[in-house]
Order: sequence, then structure tokens, then C-alpha cells
Amino acid sequence: MANIKLKNTDELAVMREAGKLLASVFRYLDNHVKVGITTMDINNLAERFIVDQLGARPASKGQYGYQFVLNTSINHVVCHGVPSDNQKLKSGDIVNVDITLEKGGFIADSSKMYMMGDVTPLAKRLVEKTYEAMWEGIRAVKPGATLGDIGHAIQQYAEKHGYSVVREYCGHGIGREMHEEPAVLHYGRPGQGLVLQEGMTFTIEPMINQGKAKVKTKKDGWTVVTADKKLSAQWEHTIAVTAGGYEVLTLRDEEHI
Repeated sequence: MANIKLKNTDELAVMREAGKLLASVFRYLDNHVKVGITTMDINNLAERFIVDQLGARPASKGQYGYQFVLNTSINHVVCHGVPSDNQKLKSGDIVNVDITLEKGGFIADSSKMYMMGDVTPLAKRLVEKTYEAMWEGIRAVKPGATLGDIGHAIQQYAEKHGYSVVREYCGHGIGREMHEEPAVLHYGRPGQGLVLQEGMTFTIEPMINQGKAKVKTKKDGWTVVTADKKLSAQWEHTIAVTAGGYEVLTLRDEEHI
């Protein structure tokens, strides 16, 4: 536990506010992420809203040398898709928009899938089952549970529906830093791993593949794709462990626990 930063009531209040602001970014983008928009347009809209409307900081910009405020991962892109002026969203695309925001010294991190126009039933099913897999993991969170319980819940749900879980990337502790301890794997065994305590804050962000779990990174050094070119989906929330279970700090208006 030496490296785990437990948050007190005051710190959680600041994280809760950052999470609400981040949810409002997605609410704003919901009106703009449409067929024909470029991924760079999405990036620029989000940056202006975060800075000008919310008075917050896009935490991803400049992190690890990354020059943008979000990731846009389309179809077979698993994660870390880089915005581009040359990349327009087309009918049938599924796209993950992953955004971080810092306010008051604390960071919130969340991602959402958007389905563009006429999406195939198979693509829609992947998006929906990935969302449910994330919630299976979230519902496993409570004091005394383990990280293995979270990973197992996600893995079991995804594999039951015929999908595979990406293993190279995981959720992470979050607070004053974007990436803190612990690593939150999206696969695992019940009862194994770190025991959860009240005050822990971390992300749960499963990447679920239509085909095999194997991924590879493109030459740009950022973009991760499925090795078999089949579709991938991801959802993400920032979670706090509470005395009675969990709180989703980045919950959006359309979501109901």
C-alpha cells in the first residue's frame, strides 16, 4: 500500500467536481460528434470547451510528449488513436473518444463510444457488451474486494459473449497524477491482487476485441490496433471506493446506476 494514494473527503470533493466537468465535455461533444466531422475538429472543440468554458486544463496535452487533448480510436483502433485533419468520421464507424481533465489539482479520466450513422448489428453489439463489461467491473468495487475480482468480472462477461480482453493496457490509479498506482487489469481471478480500501481512486477502462486479443502499435508510436483488423471497443470511468461500495466520479447524464 506504500504507493497507493488514498483520498480524503476534501480531495474526493475536488475529484468529484473534476469528474462532473469532464461529463459536461461529453455532453457538449454529443452535439458535434457526427458523420463528416474530423477527429481534429473533435479535439479542437474539446480543448476550447475545457479551457474557455470550464476554466480547466486538458491533462493529456503535453503528457508523455502527446500534443493533443484526447484520443480518437476508430473501428479496429484499440486505443491511443491520434486526431487528424485528414480523418473524417463515416457512417458505420464506431469511435472511442478518451478525454482527461484537471481542475483544482486533480484529474478525471473517461471515455465514451460513439456509433456513426448506419452501424452494423455486430458492431453495435460489441459496443453495448463492452459497456456492460465495464459496469460488471465497476459493480465489483467495494472495500475488501480485490483487483482480481474486478478483472474477473470483466473477463468473464466479455468471454461469455464471445469477445477477447486486451491485456497490454489497463486501468490505473488517478488523482493529482494521471497515472498512479495501482494497475487495474481487466482480467484476473477472484480474490487475488490488491485488496480495495475506502479512498482509493482509479479508472476501469476495458478494451474488448471482436476477434483475438493480440494488438500491435503503429509506426506513429501511439496508435494501437487489433492484429487481426477486427473491431475493438472501449469505455472508461473514474471510480472512487466508498464505505458502501463505489462512486462513479465521471458519471454522465444519460447513465443510471
